[in-house]
Amino acid sequence: MNEIVLVRHGETTWSASHRHTSDTDLPLTPDGERQARALGGVLTGRRFVRVLSSPRQRARHTAQLAGLTVDDVDDDLAEWHYGEYEGRTTADIHEDRPQWNLWTDGCPGGESPEQIGARVDRLLARITPLLTQGSVALVGHGHGLRVVGARWIDLPPSGGGRLRLDTATISVLGYEHGRPVIMRWNGR
Repeated sequence: MNEIVLVRHGETTWSASHRHTSDTDLPLTPDGERQARALGGVLTGRRFVRVLSSPRQRARHTAQLAGLTVDDVDDDLAEWHYGEYEGRTTADIHEDRPQWNLWTDGCPGGESPEQIGARVDRLLARITPLLTQGSVALVGHGHGLRVVGARWIDLPPSGGGRLRLDTATISVLGYEHGRPVIMRWNGR
């Protein structure tokens, strides 16, 4: 059965310090590069009819180091747009807004859960037909790929808040008895 393989990019300085990173185009750290190369071993033997990547260099470089050839750069794979919260940690945001929750509140000047959900739904609508030809790889970011996982199994975007996703991990979406399922999550 053909699958959607989600690849989260390797570590950056901001992911290591838990800072929200969407539009800031940071490179991988040396550890992030090592992590990305290690993904190549996990992906060995897999063939993809299409490999899509976020436009950010951290995703594109992860794909390259993991041995993936990116067919298309897709803006719908960009990270959740954090707006005014770009570069801030959740702990820092909670000093001003103690009850803030990305998954239900979104970000001022950025995207709401509904907006990223619509973006992910567009992406899934484009790639799901490709599964009749083979597996697809998506190289992207932590929060965005968590929304992909949630939407795949018909949860609202906020469902992604229950799906932890570390840097340089592989997750697999597929089918069981004709229903979309998460087959593997947050693996290395």
